[in-house]
Amino acid sequence: MIAHLRNYPLFVLIMMIGALSMIIPAVHAAKLGELRVMQVFLSYSLFILIISVILGLALMNRTPRISGRSHLITIFLVYTVLPVFLALPFATLIPSIGPMQGYFEMLSSLTTTGATLINDPLSIAEPLHLWRALVAWMGGFFVLVIALSVMEPMNLGGFEIRSTVLGSDGGTGSYGTVDPAERIEKYAIKIAPVYVAVTFALMVLLFMLGDRAYVATIHAMSIISTSGISPIGGVMNAHSGRLGEMFMVIFLIFAVSNRSFQTIGTGEWRWLKRDVEVRLMLMAVIGIPLLLFMRHWLASFEVSTQQDISAAFTAFWGSLFTVMSFLTTTGFESADWQTAQNWSGLSTPGVIFLALAVMGGGVATTAGGVKLLRIYALYKHGLREMERLVHPSSVGGAGMAARRFRREGAFMAWIFFMLFLIGIAAIMLALTFVGVSFEDSIALSIAAVTNTGPVAGMLNPGLRYTDIGISGQMILGVGMIFGRVEVLALIALFNPNYWRR
Repeated sequence: MIAHLRNYPLFVLIMMIGALSMIIPAVHAAKLGELRVMQVFLSYSLFILIISVILGLALMNRTPRISGRSHLITIFLVYTVLPVFLALPFATLIPSIGPMQGYFEMLSSLTTTGATLINDPLSIAEPLHLWRALVAWMGGFFVLVIALSVMEPMNLGGFEIRSTVLGSDGGTGSYGTVDPAERIEKYAIKIAPVYVAVTFALMVLLFMLGDRAYVATIHAMSIISTSGISPIGGVMNAHSGRLGEMFMVIFLIFAVSNRSFQTIGTGEWRWLKRDVEVRLMLMAVIGIPLLLFMRHWLASFEVSTQQDISAAFTAFWGSLFTVMSFLTTTGFESADWQTAQNWSGLSTPGVIFLALAVMGGGVATTAGGVKLLRIYALYKHGLREMERLVHPSSVGGAGMAARRFRREGAFMAWIFFMLFLIGIAAIMLALTFVGVSFEDSIALSIAAVTNTGPVAGMLNPGLRYTDIGISGQMILGVGMIFGRVEVLALIALFNPNYWRR
């Protein structure tokens, strides 16, 4: 049976996995006694499974002319067509959400954006929240597998920086094969146990700290997938408290460097000291909260509020957790974040969190954004240019690889960064055409392209995705796909010369 399924196209297999996954919220609905919800999930599970089998039988044994590049089409289909099927339970069970809104909801989950049209989390059934989180969790796993099995051999998704510096292995990677289908299978088998294990570990920790199993499971899946989905309006309403947030920060390291997943079973953690993405993360997560803390500390003297150590620690932790969350494009706010602002009477400019979301997490992780490796390449290039201003005849040191990282690597990073900003500007312009204000369009476009849905409320706390209408939601859907697939992969997909090679 497994050998037979290997002949199915990848998109069909993903559809089958999505159909079988609907059994999980159906079981949860049965446990709660919500029989209609269970019936809807099971019915659509069977429906999608039948369609998948029919498509698989029709397309099996079909060999694409260019196997590696054809998988770019599969990635594009997953983010454009699959949400149509995943949204069927939403469109059926929530009368106020039509087919287009259901599509937006599932696209947001699948791309791990976490933008939602549900303003009141308690207004819908628990299995629907579980389905949103499960789709986002599977979307995060899909991103990891595709990044290592498809993007890396094609030098896309951030790997173009590493290949520029270290050279390319011709697409064979660590498994010594150029067949993308075989690479996808082997990476999926390698990553799946670790992905499940770390999610389960975080879920157990949150459960032991007081969260319901249902809430702990969704928050654990949201942290590992960086989707920021919560059934209770955010982690600030969770019973796990500050200790739970501390564990979440530890697990967010998986969104900073892809080496976390690949080395967790070896017990080798010395790479943390050498990883440039981890170092840049530490600079942001420690430096920005310190600046915010000093700003709020000085302001607290002016308003004559309390100056005890406990309040100071609470304010600092609220900043640290929130900065780490938005840097990894998760979007959770700390329960102490509001306390940090009330402590001083000052609100923190939302532009800071928009900038953090643009920076993003690590290459080949579930996080979105520009990615830390590209930011680091631009940072090193900037340092070198300032050095040349002082010493025009100086020669950059640290070896040939470091020089190429500052030169060719920075060039590739700058190209991507410019295209990324052009994409944000295009989404902003499209949103203004449908009546969205300029300030709101900035926040919404960055939220979509960086796959950080909650960041939209940082400039305007009253902003809701339901306020922009169906046309605005569809524009944001394009931005989510643009941000998740990445602009270089889209250029390769629609470039005829790329397919003639």
